[in-house]
Amino acid sequence: MDYELELGIYIGTGNNAGEAIDIDQADQHVFGLCLFNDWSARDLQAWEYQPLGPFLGKSFASTVSPWIVTLEALVPFFAPFERPSDDPQPLPYLDSEKNRQQGSMDIQLSAHLLSEQMNQQGLAPAQLSQSSFVCAYWTINQMVAHHTINGCNLQPGDLFGSGTQSGPTPEEAGSLLELSHGGSTPLTLPGGETRTFLEDGDTVIFRGWCQKPGFARIGFGQVQATLLPARLNMGA
Repeated sequence: MDYELELGIYIGTGNNAGEAIDIDQADQHVFGLCLFNDWSARDLQAWEYQPLGPFLGKSFASTVSPWIVTLEALVPFFAPFERPSDDPQPLPYLDSEKNRQQGSMDIQLSAHLLSEQMNQQGLAPAQLSQSSFVCAYWTINQMVAHHTINGCNLQPGDLFGSGTQSGPTPEEAGSLLELSHGGSTPLTLPGGETRTFLEDGDTVIFRGWCQKPGFARIGFGQVQATLLPARLNMGA
């Protein structure tokens, strides 16, 4: 079992079936953002990834934070977006001057783990990573535009997952799969335990915030959930 540190993107105004949303209008269809944990069963994911792609390894649980931060509140933290020149460049409908100038957002994101043993010892959750949404490979406007380019309609309340938010350095990785290098390098927790992946009783906590001189700090609160033992049902 693993977590994935993500943002959730709530749709406000939808679109009619058959009508694509232009990249420069996509933000007008987004109500706000939350913290999002895309729980992942890596053993199932590895088995089904070729040739099916992620399905059962992802479909069993997600956790979202209770707070939704509107895009209007995040305007001071918009940032330029640039795709590395040696990477494949987006198709024309996923590129615009507006997206290049202010498509990213500097939202700080951190992942923490509190094991059952640490909790019994009175230890604080251990921070595993910290990254910024400014490093996201796709902007929110690109995600919305791409989702609707074939005429697929969105409805108010629809929720997008941003994908794992990892920065360019190892300590900015947004999942244990990346932090432990595929399970080959265990992480040591403050109480002396080690982890390559999650164990029953582990509590995963995400936090998010924006901070910039001259502007009020914007907090996303936190999303927290504890991994419970599986309930096996083998049938009659």
